[in-house]
Amino acid sequence: MSSAVKLIRTTRLTQAVDYAYGAVVDAPARTLWLAGACPLDEEGRTVAVGDFEAQAHQVMRNLVTVLEDAGAGLTDIARTTVYVASGDQADLVKVWNVYRAYMGEHDVPSTLLGVSVLGYDDQLVEVEAVAVLP
Repeated sequence: MSSAVKLIRTTRLTQAVDYAYGAVVDAPARTLWLAGACPLDEEGRTVAVGDFEAQAHQVMRNLVTVLEDAGAGLTDIARTTVYVASGDQADLVKVWNVYRAYMGEHDVPSTLLGVSVLGYDDQLVEVEAVAVLP
């Protein structure tokens, strides 16, 4: 599948990051703004209580589902924000590693944040995204 998203990297900033610094999309484009994907099952229950990595897997599966329903895939994402309900950087890294495994070589600009609380009971992870469809 061809993507309308062109990732921007620069040699004038550190190469020690595992994401692109920007993304360009030529207009006109069809844009998909995704709500934060949450670690909920089909019945609306939070899965894997207390397990950052397992919740990250559910979040990414849910994100892929919405993308597919819009006729898109992970390579159509232009930007993400990854929220982790923890003040411990090690927990953020666990979630980031799961997120990166799903994103593969499509290392879009992203922000990783530790937050104090998320919206659902026992929720530890949320990922929001903007995608651009060709």
